[in-house]
Amino acid sequence: MTVMAVSAADDSPGAMAVSTPTATQAVGADAIVRLQGVRKNYHGVTAVERVDLDIRRGEFFTMLGPSGSGKTTTLRMISGFERPSEGRIEVDGMDVTRVPPFQRDINTVFQDYALFPHMTVAKNLAYGLESKRLPRSETTQRVNEALRMVRLERFADNLPGQLSGGQRQRVALARAIINRPRVLLLDEPLGALDLKLRHEMQFELKHIQEQVKITFIYVTHDQEEALIMSDRIAVFNEGLIEQLGAADELYERPANEFVADFLGTSNLIDLDGARVMIRPERIHLLTDAQTLDAGVWRTQSAVVRERAFLGAFTRYLVALADGTQLLVFHQNRNDFAHSAARQPGDDVRIAWQHASVYHIPQ
Repeated sequence: MTVMAVSAADDSPGAMAVSTPTATQAVGADAIVRLQGVRKNYHGVTAVERVDLDIRRGEFFTMLGPSGSGKTTTLRMISGFERPSEGRIEVDGMDVTRVPPFQRDINTVFQDYALFPHMTVAKNLAYGLESKRLPRSETTQRVNEALRMVRLERFADNLPGQLSGGQRQRVALARAIINRPRVLLLDEPLGALDLKLRHEMQFELKHIQEQVKITFIYVTHDQEEALIMSDRIAVFNEGLIEQLGAADELYERPANEFVADFLGTSNLIDLDGARVMIRPERIHLLTDAQTLDAGVWRTQSAVVRERAFLGAFTRYLVALADGTQLLVFHQNRNDFAHSAARQPGDDVRIAWQHASVYHIPQ
């Protein structure tokens, strides 16, 4: 896939005409953000191609895709940092297509946190409220509420440099939420964290979103992250939305081969004259004596090509007699010794249920 080269050119925020939102025909009762025929070109290169999208009020919505797929450009158009080449953007029933970022009731959390290094955590949180000239008592109350929400009360007087990466991320999130925007945009905010901390923050983000009931629009290329947190996911590819739906729907019933291959790990093979998907966790390694009902199961002989122990499961690459290679994820429960006995070069039998074979739409 080609990564689009982005040039600010005449689409920079400074080039926008300042206007105020105008009421339009009301969007659906549960839609807070609506994109209609939104397109973005950079000097003849199309980054986003006529996207139509409704994002529901109060949902955790994720835009997922590889680099250059158009997801971040779409987020930037919602925020106002990019202006569409064509189409219309509405926020809570207002046309904001040509409205600059500071006039939209939207906040953004970036990967680099963008905290003021010389201000304490409490001062970072209070800055936006003080700019709005809120009464001091209300500012103090909101700051304390935000600190409790992200569990950083005892760090109120610390500088950002004295915090861990995860703590700084929580401060950035609290600062964005404290202004109570209608929509919060998150552009790969966990990308700089280590794996263990990322996993912790995924659950933290979802919990906070459920508490504040603000619409979160999240951009990531991490499939696991999207599956864990999202109410709905839009899978982007080359400027288009390939599929939109709940996590389990996309995982179990991908609309095409791109979605099947990108979301999770898949075996995409030709079987009985059809292109199908079989997830590696649905394929079982059989013991020598094990027999299965042929009406429910399909069994195959195979040879182990590769084996990798990954703690909770062992990943095998096996080859069938016709040369087809399959990934198999074998759960390590109480049969680790049996699993460890299967090494590259070993003959094995594998099986999957007929119901586990998904025929990919053509």
